[in-house]
Amino acid sequence: MSSENISTLPSAGSLAAAQNRVLRNTLVLLAISLVPTVAGAALGLALGFRGFGAWWLNLIGLLAIAFGFSYAIERTKNSGAGVAVLLGFTFVMGFWLAMLLGRVLDLKNGATLVMYAFGGTAVIFAAMAAIASTLKRSLTGMGRFLWIGFLVILLAAIGAIVFQIPALMVTVSVLFIGLFSAWIVYDLNQIITGGETNYISATLSIYINLFNVFSNLLSLLGITGGDD
Repeated sequence: MSSENISTLPSAGSLAAAQNRVLRNTLVLLAISLVPTVAGAALGLALGFRGFGAWWLNLIGLLAIAFGFSYAIERTKNSGAGVAVLLGFTFVMGFWLAMLLGRVLDLKNGATLVMYAFGGTAVIFAAMAAIASTLKRSLTGMGRFLWIGFLVILLAAIGAIVFQIPALMVTVSVLFIGLFSAWIVYDLNQIITGGETNYISATLSIYINLFNVFSNLLSLLGITGGDD
């Protein structure tokens, strides 16, 4: 290999700097995304949003929103429009979250449970970030198993709703919290090891993980610690 070709290869230092920049931009955008999420939730609560009736309609609606916005974000992730679409997605997800928040806030200790869920989500994120920072190798192969786990737990969740099995609902919430916590480690590892180089895509992935950790933790607290 000629010296000219060698000079064109990125150095380890430049790669590390690029990865750190993606991580920094991801964390900043993730923090910003909380603003439209809170605004959407506040609007949903003010309007008394309680979904679209049947549970399966709400499930289809949520999946349609998630996959539709994910597709749009991936198409625009290399431009400023990607940030706008992402923030629009977090606003809609906040509005959707009002459905769960409304049910929990109707409990006597609802506000306390919401604070516990928020604090628990923050602790889980900090712990998973600490784990991801200590890993030196890529976890790329882990992605397939996470998706398989998601589909299995989703089927269990549908079964818990259809057959109204409280114990299974609690189990599903716990499993989802564990699954999306592992997904946080995976997504952060992808950034740290250079597997993910776009901060908008990275923010989308981690936001979805945190949204699911928070919503399942809040559901779990509402089921086990709610005070009517």
